[in-house]
Amino acid sequence: MIYIKNNDNRPQFNLALEQYVFDNLDQFDDIFLLWINEPSIIIGKNQNTIQEINLDYVRKNNINVVRRLSGGGAVYHDYGNLNYTIISKNKESVAFNFEAFSKPVIEVLEKLGIKAEFTGRNDLTIEGQKFCGNAQYMKKGKVLHHGAMLYDTDLNVLGNALKVSRDKIESKGVKSVRSRVTNIKDHLNEDITIEDFKQLLLKHMFESDKEIRQYKLTEKDYLNINKLMKEKYDTWEWNFGSSPDFNIEKSKRFKTGKVETKLYVVDGIIKEIKFYGDFFGGGEILDVEKKFIGVRYREDEIKELLETIDIGYYFSGISRDEMMSCLI
Repeated sequence: MIYIKNNDNRPQFNLALEQYVFDNLDQFDDIFLLWINEPSIIIGKNQNTIQEINLDYVRKNNINVVRRLSGGGAVYHDYGNLNYTIISKNKESVAFNFEAFSKPVIEVLEKLGIKAEFTGRNDLTIEGQKFCGNAQYMKKGKVLHHGAMLYDTDLNVLGNALKVSRDKIESKGVKSVRSRVTNIKDHLNEDITIEDFKQLLLKHMFESDKEIRQYKLTEKDYLNINKLMKEKYDTWEWNFGSSPDFNIEKSKRFKTGKVETKLYVVDGIIKEIKFYGDFFGGGEILDVEKKFIGVRYREDEIKELLETIDIGYYFSGISRDEMMSCLI
């Protein structure tokens, strides 16, 4: 495993760094990154940004809003939040196996006297309260796994900045975002800083190695990362995006995530379609959306179209029949 040190706090840069490393540093089988963002909301790849945030609050408090490569839900980051990234070419790990990639965090916390558990589809909890969400992106036999840990985050800001849908709250069986989450620091027997915790996790990841092997980003690397940041992660088009007016909307929550479908149908023909949600999946959802354009909005024709699409790949854990219920 290789470690890439990064002390930048800009979410636009850090997400561009992740993608650049994933796409270009193929000479390494496993890569590990640790990073901390300034106040930001990180949106899941398939989410409708406006529906996930308290826009007035976000603007008033100068909170960044940036979309990531992976699916899943929106999360709040600040200087009290520690993020980790594992990029792997190990074929056995190329699946939405969140628990395996979360194991190092659980092990480090155990050393600190904290019992953490993996629960649900992608959460880590302490005494039933979430402190870490995980997400993954897969492409060409590689997986990018990242987790966002609440170490000493301002939970009041988190609760005000994220506009979480009511059905998600109810599916967790609790009343509010604030009651669902906790900071790691609140459960420690001794007070250590986030930097101390960062070093403990880093040491644990490489404890089977003689030394922490590092790759130092070159000047060319930085040029390419900054270019990607400017052209993608720092743009309104990527982070918010535009949507046509829709006249049919459907929404369903499944065990593996929520799927929201918006269609624009004219004279019985699908002119536009968008899939939103906190679901996970491989590939580009745009490739699925393109297949629907020009198809008649009829149950038999949509069912026939779904037969040509690998639904489980694009919408992990969701069947064709379940997908059908999101369309008709």
